[in-house]
Amino acid sequence: MANGVKAIRGMNDILPNESYLWIHFEQIIHQWLAAYGYRNIRTPIVEQTDLFIRSIGEVTDIVEKEMYTFIDHLNNDSLTLRPEGTASCARAVIEHNLLYAGPQRLYYAGPMFRHERPQKGRYRQFHQVGVEALGYAGPDIDTELIVMCSRLWDLLGIPDLRLEISTLGNAESRALHRTRLIKYFEQHHDKLDEDSLRRLHTNPLRILDSKNPEMQQIIEGAPKLIDDLDEESYLHFESLQHMLREQGINFEINLRLVRGLDYYNRTVFEWITDKLGAQGTVCAGGRYDGLIEQVGGKSASACGFAMGIERLLALVQESDKKITQPVPDIYIVHEGGQVMNYAWKCAEFLRDEGLNVILHCGGGSFKSQMKKADATGAYYALIIGNDEVKAQEVTLKPLREPIEQASVKLSAVIQLIKK
Repeated sequence: MANGVKAIRGMNDILPNESYLWIHFEQIIHQWLAAYGYRNIRTPIVEQTDLFIRSIGEVTDIVEKEMYTFIDHLNNDSLTLRPEGTASCARAVIEHNLLYAGPQRLYYAGPMFRHERPQKGRYRQFHQVGVEALGYAGPDIDTELIVMCSRLWDLLGIPDLRLEISTLGNAESRALHRTRLIKYFEQHHDKLDEDSLRRLHTNPLRILDSKNPEMQQIIEGAPKLIDDLDEESYLHFESLQHMLREQGINFEINLRLVRGLDYYNRTVFEWITDKLGAQGTVCAGGRYDGLIEQVGGKSASACGFAMGIERLLALVQESDKKITQPVPDIYIVHEGGQVMNYAWKCAEFLRDEGLNVILHCGGGSFKSQMKKADATGAYYALIIGNDEVKAQEVTLKPLREPIEQASVKLSAVIQLIKK
């Protein structure tokens, strides 16, 4: 395809040889979230650009560098492919007045888009599961979200994920801390890199998240937000720690843990692995009590997290829990012609009984059909010729066990397979 159409860099096809892992993961996700009372919400992948500017923050890497934004020439609107899901979820909750009925436990899954350099576990179209608990003010819901994650790692067979937690306080304590940070970093103005200088007077908290090795010593000496924490946020954080210990959840306190999105406050947390190189965070979240009001709704408490599906699947594949690609139960081999009608009826009967059945299409000899049956990994071949049609029977041939084939009535196939 040297001159043909190819996928956009960083936006990948998921082919059948790997999509079964996604299906397996999605089934676990839906069951896991239903067990905690979370309901599915689905929002468009395109939103008004202003939604993300207002929610994520104008002086963030996402808004400044990474969003896929374009003008809809039919009505001159500025639209953006969603770079994350929380803002879209909040917009839908406000637009449809969902909080009128009381607090909401919601989740979503789907593609997100950011224009950044593709690398292992980070793509321009990537997929996330997002979980949002809206209308809950206490640290108990923060704890529940973290406990939920711990349960999911067990269900997926992913070991050794490390939990880091911190607190960002309320708006007032962050404003005080912001003033102290600016004053501190101004004293080291000549040692700040370009990104830090750009953020100094707009979003100094993000300087603490710099990955530049030359910045680490300066960052280490910066004032800590916990020293400026308001009493209510401090008690909230203490309660969270107590509840996590009560639930047997191990954690580390990382006072430099910040979020790349402006809407977070109080609790923040990350689940981290050492097995994916630099992209070690597989799940991140926290509390964002001001977001609903920020995008036009009435003030409401909120907490949630998002996890990267590609990163989690990479860990699933490295784990001891082997997931095999599903194979058909039966492959129907037939003589074609008038036999085809009977073969179709047999296939539908077996599907009605809950079996996965491939009916051979495309003609060919019995020998070539049997080769194709074997190649699918099917457990049995069901052979139908003119003799079987006359007797209203089928011939069942095991493909994976040294058992003799048998000619039986179709209704007996189910019992033989179960036996």
